[in-house]
Amino acid sequence: MGLVFDKNPASRCGATQNVAFNASGGASSQSTNFGAQTYQIRVAVSGTGFAAAPAFTAGARVAIGDNPTASATTTFVPVQCIDYFAVTPGQKIAVLGNDAGTGTLSVTEMS
Repeated sequence: MGLVFDKNPASRCGATQNVAFNASGGASSQSTNFGAQTYQIRVAVSGTGFAAAPAFTAGARVAIGDNPTASATTTFVPVQCIDYFAVTPGQKIAVLGNDAGTGTLSVTEMS
C-alpha cells in the first residue's frame, strides 16, 4: 500500500510592493495599506551592503500594524529568506535594516 500525503495549503499571489529600507539606526519605512481582502502577506528581503557570508545579522526588522515603526527590537527577517505573516486588511508593514546594509523588502498580498 502506498503512502498518502495531504496537499500543502496554498495561496494566490496578489498585489506586490517593494519597500526600500535604511540601514540600522536610520528611519523606518512603511508600505502602503494592504487590500480589503488581505489576511496574509509574503515577505522577502534583498539588499546590498550586507556582511559577507555567513552573515547572521544580515536582514531587516519588521513591524505590522495600522501605523507601525520597525526598530532594533521588532521581528527579524533574514536576507534571502521568505516569511509569511497574518495581517488585518488595511494594515501596513514597516521595515528597517538590521545592520549597515540597505535593501528592499518585497511584500506580496496573499489570498
